[in-house]
Amino acid sequence: MRLIPRDDRFFDLFAEMAGILVQSASTLQQLFADPSRLDELQTNIKNLEHQADRLTAEANRKVDTTFVTPLDREDIHTLVTRLDNVVDLIDGCARRAQIYRINEARDPAIRLCSVLGEACIQIREAVAAMKKPQLVYEHGVRIKRLEEQADAIYHETLGNLFAGSPDPMTVMKWKDLYDLLETAIDECHYVSLSLESISLKNS
Repeated sequence: MRLIPRDDRFFDLFAEMAGILVQSASTLQQLFADPSRLDELQTNIKNLEHQADRLTAEANRKVDTTFVTPLDREDIHTLVTRLDNVVDLIDGCARRAQIYRINEARDPAIRLCSVLGEACIQIREAVAAMKKPQLVYEHGVRIKRLEEQADAIYHETLGNLFAGSPDPMTVMKWKDLYDLLETAIDECHYVSLSLESISLKNS
């Protein structure tokens, strides 16, 4: 029996953050599928990014003020930061799309967004299973496969983007967007590694 109870609100914060990841990725996919809604959907993603920032600030504040935390303080900080990084990258990609005023739906962007969305769903499921290392590991394996799938799409897409005599401005814009999408998926993998480490240490 604990004389000083742990504050388990951290697990709620992780779950809320993971939910924002899923919503952000889904909205980004809608944005690339229907650029006519660019401004509306970019605003929605920005609002989600603000929510993630508030949750990150709350988690960091609680780390500093809670006497007994359910996990190592450094692990909490690392996980929250990496979750927030994914949302920041999604927001950055949406803002860049708005700056570039993209007006066409490109299949590779939609496909990369689909992979990103599935990786975020796997993160949400892994967060829900944090106290079950085997389940967290299985979700991590799926995320790794999704990362490899994204790498294949990315490299094929860049080859096609530079083929022939493309317009340099078009190449610049879309390469930047593809880079951001791939980086966001890579960051999902780093989230899964944090989750695996935390789950094993606290099983």
